[in-house]
This record gives sequence, structure tokens and C-alpha cells, in this order.
Amino acid sequence: MNRRHFVSCLFVVFVAFGFQPAQAAEPRLEFTRMVAHWAEYGHPDYLPFIYEAEPELVQLGFYGAHFYSLAHTPAFGGYPAHFPVQGLNECGAWFEERNRRLHEKQIKVVGHFNVEFLVGDPDGPQGPTGFFKFYRDLWDEKELGPKPVADPLQLLERGPDGQPITQDGYGIGGMKEYWGCLRNPAWQAVLKAWVKRGIERGVDGYIANYFYKHDCHCEHCQREFRAYMKERHSAEELKAAYSISDLATHKFEEMAYWHDPAQTTPLKLEMLRWAQISNKQVFDKVFIDYGRSLKKDLIVAQWNHLGDFGQISGDERCLLPADLWGKGEDYLWYSTGGAAAATDIAAGNLGEGTLQARYIRGMFDDKPFTLGKYESTRTRVTIAELAANGGAPMGFYTRFTDPEARKEIVRYYQFLKRYDEIYRANREHAEFTLHFPRKEMAREAVAAIERVEGFKWLAKALLDEHVLFAVLSDENAGRWNSPPLRLDRPPDDPARTREGIHTAVQGAIFSRFDAPSTVRISASRPAQGNELDIHFVNYNRTEPPKGRDGKPSPGGGIKDEQPIEAPPIACDVVLPTGFTAASIEAITPEQPEPVAIQFTAEGDRIRFTLPKFLVYSVARIQLKAK
Repeated sequence: MNRRHFVSCLFVVFVAFGFQPAQAAEPRLEFTRMVAHWAEYGHPDYLPFIYEAEPELVQLGFYGAHFYSLAHTPAFGGYPAHFPVQGLNECGAWFEERNRRLHEKQIKVVGHFNVEFLVGDPDGPQGPTGFFKFYRDLWDEKELGPKPVADPLQLLERGPDGQPITQDGYGIGGMKEYWGCLRNPAWQAVLKAWVKRGIERGVDGYIANYFYKHDCHCEHCQREFRAYMKERHSAEELKAAYSISDLATHKFEEMAYWHDPAQTTPLKLEMLRWAQISNKQVFDKVFIDYGRSLKKDLIVAQWNHLGDFGQISGDERCLLPADLWGKGEDYLWYSTGGAAAATDIAAGNLGEGTLQARYIRGMFDDKPFTLGKYESTRTRVTIAELAANGGAPMGFYTRFTDPEARKEIVRYYQFLKRYDEIYRANREHAEFTLHFPRKEMAREAVAAIERVEGFKWLAKALLDEHVLFAVLSDENAGRWNSPPLRLDRPPDDPARTREGIHTAVQGAIFSRFDAPSTVRISASRPAQGNELDIHFVNYNRTEPPKGRDGKPSPGGGIKDEQPIEAPPIACDVVLPTGFTAASIEAITPEQPEPVAIQFTAEGDRIRFTLPKFLVYSVARIQLKAK
């Protein structure tokens, strides 16, 4: 891609600017502030912190396989759920009371619901333990109804040898780990019983996690996959493309799920796609169809993983068709893991989730979502990053037991509450779209992975140049009336491509911002009122020393956040078609009172200078029709 062609592509996209995505036709759940805890939610300061910070939604409590595997065991107080008391009845009652206390403050409670990861031993010197102890001796038919099957081993995923799949990777309470098979109707009945009991205990909804499938060869997986392949391919295609002469009797050596993209095959991709579709179908059956038959406004969400856009070997929806992606769900949790938990400013690594947020926002039509960044140090920037990009801060690690962290969480949440009108149900504003190559992933996984690398490189360059862009899948490009800017592979001459971006921006094709590359800039339009909001997030900081391995350190809490103030930023903004600016003001959590900003106008552009700020600032541009 030469410079002339690159700049031309940018211009073609720009002339379509002024579009806005269609407004949602149906009412939907909207919230802008949330917290989630797997630990310390029983701490004496938990409720006082919640009452002070005022999140609208909390993820609290466990109602799936974690609860029924561990709450009654000596391992109740450890990872993963850190239950506050031991005993199924005792812990269940504790959650009921905690839910009641939160409801008194009009806070929604969403329970964690592990859908298949079981801990325990089917038998041993003292008999069964963990989940198997619960199923044999503690299943209460008055609460849960009759057992779907007598033998819990009938519920499990099974390997090629027909034996239950097991591992001891976590070593929780010295017990092994097993997996319920989501395709097994009896296991679905267990999940439904748990869904009903949690609703009775007062949850407003569930966030379901552990949506994995292993190399399961059980009769249900075999039957469903064969039916899927029969519907997708003719007998001739099955033989030519997959070496399957007789689908009904063919022996599959493996039933692949996530795997190394370099080792993929067309058959493995079909297995992965089928498993993701099947997982979604079970989720809908259990949580949407059944759960909402019991509670019509039940909040349903999934906890998934994205990392640094890992595909085939990660991302529970990488091959899920677009028409199923998030269908019927109220919000999303996507973990970035360690991909965004530390910075290396000198190398241009801001430890950010900006691109992931824009991808999720585009895929999910601006519904609420959050990122699980495993970030306990950069509290302010983590909240700001999500607020600026349509998300709901701030996932895991709201460290309320650290007085300094608590102070900043409260400060930032109260800021979001005060200016709720610019965040609630806002819509993304962008000057062109960048496409993510999902449509090609199922056909050419290795080539598509290379294109993902090109996508990330180009997006980083655009972020550094402060271009306002949206991210869409190449499956749903019609949402915005704008041609995409595409890059099929990393450019042959990165320096010239970066030069092309810079020239296009400086040539007045886009809005321009004279800001450091450590600042990220995005824009949104509020649900009500004529306004354009420009969000500025500053990632610059004094970093903690690197580790002995030379890698960046995530730090040891908010004491290591150490933000460095951003300088004043000269802004040259293209206004939406048909509008002029009436006024501009800047707001920031550290100085929440609005500061009026003088501006000049020329044609469809306005120019102003944003005052210096610490971590997060918003320029509110009030618009009036021409």
C-alpha cells in the first residue's frame, strides 16, 4: 500500500462522515458504573464502600458450579469464590441477606455462575468430595427438584477413551477438576435447577463463565457435531474436504476446541465453530429462555476472554456467527488478562484496552460492557478508559480496602454519576471505520491471524495520531454508512504508512489534536440533546522499576499509578453535518466544576485548547442546528 493510495482511502472514507448509527428500537438495560468481586465481598467495609461509590450494578455471589462444588467443603474460603461462611444453607442465606441490603440502595445484583467447571472426587477413602459429595448427599429436592440422573459421572465430558476428562491444575482443596458437558440434557437440567434457586435468593441476573469445551467425545457431542456437519456439507464435500466417507460411522480422532492456529485444519475450524454455536444455544436455553420464564427481566451476561485479540487459541466467540454474537444478552465482560496490565511508555506500550473496547462496542451495538484487565494499580486510568469508550467501569480489582484506591474510585464514580447524561446510552462518534476480519477467520485462519496483526498495527498508528475511528466486524459493516479502511496484512513499509496517516490528519481531512501519543482520544454523542463529547485519557506516568527479567512491572497498587499531568491540548474538531458549536466546557474528576473554553469557528470546524489535566478530561461541545 503506497502513501498516495493510503491517503486516498482515508479521504474516501471521510467524505461519508456525518453518519450516525441507528438508534436502538427496543428499551434495553443501561448502566455506567459497576464493580465485581470474587474476594473480600464479606469484608466489613464492603457495603460502606458500595454505598459511598454508588455503582448501579455489582457482580456478587456464586450460584453455579463453584457454589455447589466448594461452599460446603473445608476449601470454602479460598480461591476461586472465597465464600464468607461454610455450608450450602449458611452461605446461601448469607447471599440472600447481602442481596437484600444492596437492593435497599436500588443496586442490581448479578451473580457469578460457573457453567461447567467442577471440583471434587467421585470417590475416595472418605467417600465423594466437592461436587460429587453435593450431588450424592446434599442435593435438596425441595429446593432443586429431583436429580436429573442418579450417577453424576453421567454428566461429565468424556475423552476418546470414554472416561471422564479430569485434571488437577488448580489443586483446590486437594481435589481434582472435572467438566460438565453443556450438550448433555441432564447437565442442562442441573444448571436450570441452580438458576431457579439463585432467583429465589434474590439475584437480578447472572454472569455465566467457564464456557469451555474440551476434547469431549460423549454421545451428545458426537451426535450434535455429526448433525451440524450433515447440515453444512454434502456427502461429496465431506469426502473431498474432510476425508469423511461415511459421516454416521466416522471416528473423529479429536473434538477440537481452542487450538494453535498454526496447527489448525478445516475440520478443527468446523469443530470450533460448532462448539461456539452450541455453547451459545445452551446459554440461551438455560439463561434466556428458562431463566426469563421465571423472571422476565433477568439480566443475562457472559464472561469471556479476548486478551490481545487472540483468535482460534482464545476468544469464546471468535467463530460465532454475527447474528448470534451477544444476541439477547444485556452486557458483556471481556478479560484482557495480562495483555493490558503494565506499561512500557518508552516502547509505546500504554497497557491499554482502548482497541478491545472499540471492537466490543462495535460488535455489541453500544450495549454495556466491561473489561477485566487484572489491574489493581492504575485505578484512575482503568475507569477513564472504559468511560471514554462506552464501557462500564471497572470490572475486577476495585480495591476498596486500600484507602487511596477507595478515595479515587469514589471520586471517579461520583464524577460519572454527576455527568450521567453524557454517558448513559451514549453512541459512538467516529470519522471512519476500521474492519476486523472475523468473516475470513473460519475460511483462512492462519491468513486471517496475520490480518489481525495488521489490524492491530494500523489501529495503534491511528490511535497515536488521535484519529476518531470505530471498529466493526467485516460481517456487519452496514451499521455505518461508510466504506471501511482495510489493511490485509502488515504494511511492507510501515514508516511510509505512518507518514501517510500523519499527512492525512495534518492535511485537515480529520479532526486534529496536538496531543502526546500517551493520550488516547475518542468521541461520543449523548442519548439526549445536541452535544458532541470528546474524551481524553492520559496514560503517561512514572513507571515502577522493571522486574529482574526486564519486563514491565504491573506495580503494587495505586501507590504505583503515579500519573504525569497531560499538557494543554490544541484541538481542531470537525463538527457533525448540519451543526455549529454553541459553547464548550471541560470537565475532569479532579476538578469537576465545568471550565468554559473559548473557541473559534471556520466552516464545519472549531478550534479550541483543552486545559491541562491529570488522567481524564471531557470536552463537552454543545451543538446547535445551522
